[in-house]
Amino acid sequence: MKKLKPEELKKQLDSDASNLVIVDVRYALTDTDKGKQLYVESHIPGAIYLHMSHDLSGEAQEHGGRHPIPNIEEISKRLGEVGIDQDTMVVAYDDKKGSFASRLSWQLYYLGHKQFSILEGGYEAWVEAGYPTTTDIPTYPEKTFVPTVRKEERVTREDVVQRLGSSDSILIDARAPERYAGGADSLDAKSGHIPGALNYFWEDLLDDSGNWKSGAALVDHFKALPKDKEIIVYCGSGVTACPNVFALKEAGFHHVKLYSGSWSDWVSYEDSPIETGTQK
Repeated sequence: MKKLKPEELKKQLDSDASNLVIVDVRYALTDTDKGKQLYVESHIPGAIYLHMSHDLSGEAQEHGGRHPIPNIEEISKRLGEVGIDQDTMVVAYDDKKGSFASRLSWQLYYLGHKQFSILEGGYEAWVEAGYPTTTDIPTYPEKTFVPTVRKEERVTREDVVQRLGSSDSILIDARAPERYAGGADSLDAKSGHIPGALNYFWEDLLDDSGNWKSGAALVDHFKALPKDKEIIVYCGSGVTACPNVFALKEAGFHHVKLYSGSWSDWVSYEDSPIETGTQK
């Protein structure tokens, strides 16, 4: 996943932004309308807004998790409505260290899109750099987004159940250590983790300055993991697992998949086994 620094995005906007769509995906898990409110108040010039629950997720059901991957036809139609097709350069930003921007990026990747980036440091970095903001809400000519779904990049709960205890697959839990261990969880009905999962908290992908690690730093971060195994990443609802998916790929892992339903899907089944405690 490519990262753009604020000055790089500003340069693109000042030169030729004819094939560029900036997407604001600010969102709060505990106040789902907050991101849209922030966008209306102020955003990067030219940015459109996509809502994590309404635009980038399907309707939550009994199973499937809190942010299920939407119907392919519906998300493709929505992307086209805001001016995105397979040739559009997309730059996503949020105010949550890149987690929601990563989810949009993963969805674009899953749909076969290739030209996507996230804004390093998000909205805060743009403002701190002294670049302009606006309240103007743009519109772009509608396009036709034709998906080429990378089905192999995603697994279901049934896939995970089949792999439990297998030496050929490794489960990665991207949530905070306290949620992984089974501490109080305000977002999901049950606490703990999928049996055998290793805890690689997604925020550990950031360096001391809050920027994304890359290159040798990521190789070192994942050095305990074998590169010849299938790696399945999950989190609470398939959002914060996405930074780990991209980071693993950047570190040279080629068999990385997202369990998109993640923990909120796992605990929706009464017979799903649960493990608690710290990583062994």
